[in-house]
Amino acid sequence: MSDREQILGRIREALTVTAPKPGAHGTGAGHHGPAVSPGPSSTRQWLPLVGDSFEERVALFRTNSAELKTDFQLLNSREELTAALIKLRDADGWKRIGSHQGELTQVACDALGLPVCRTDATYDVRELEQCDAGVTECDALIAQTGSVLVTSRSAGGRALSVLPPHHVVVVRREKLLPDLQAGFELLKSKYAANYPSFISLITGPSRTGDIERILVLGAHGPKKLTILCL
Repeated sequence: MSDREQILGRIREALTVTAPKPGAHGTGAGHHGPAVSPGPSSTRQWLPLVGDSFEERVALFRTNSAELKTDFQLLNSREELTAALIKLRDADGWKRIGSHQGELTQVACDALGLPVCRTDATYDVRELEQCDAGVTECDALIAQTGSVLVTSRSAGGRALSVLPPHHVVVVRREKLLPDLQAGFELLKSKYAANYPSFISLITGPSRTGDIERILVLGAHGPKKLTILCL
């Protein structure tokens, strides 16, 4: 059987299955049943499963990170964080970094001992363009997709996580959330009264596969993404 025949066969098979109405997934409502708005529990049925324990979430996030070509490191102390940052600095020959005010970003800047362009104050965009890495905090890590949830308030504005060629995220492990639903719930509880102007899910380094489906990293943003989870 040719590829074309296999594809058409799968389409014919799918057409024999009655599809639910939009918004009725998990409610038992088909074409002739009433549509019921799904709650968070039913929404999670559509998405990949995530373990209940922290260890399972870490394992899933690590697996997703490897597939996405994200460098994920789980660290146990500030000394390990400092050592990991210095190793990155020396391996890539960083001369200048971009960062913002924060507990862990301050630890990172002190450890690196490099000139810092701070983007949560007035800064020159040309100076940020010359930075070898952008060091930011984040709102959360999403185990389900291997994503970093950032906003303009948690990551030093809009440009810091996008412009430098290497994005380094420093984050505490309690910010590792199970799934996208938990991420959206966090945003609502944290910012509902005044949402940030910039909210983004960063899932691996910037990439494109438009030309002959050849993966190219760093197409529209950082070529490298490193997550240091303390």
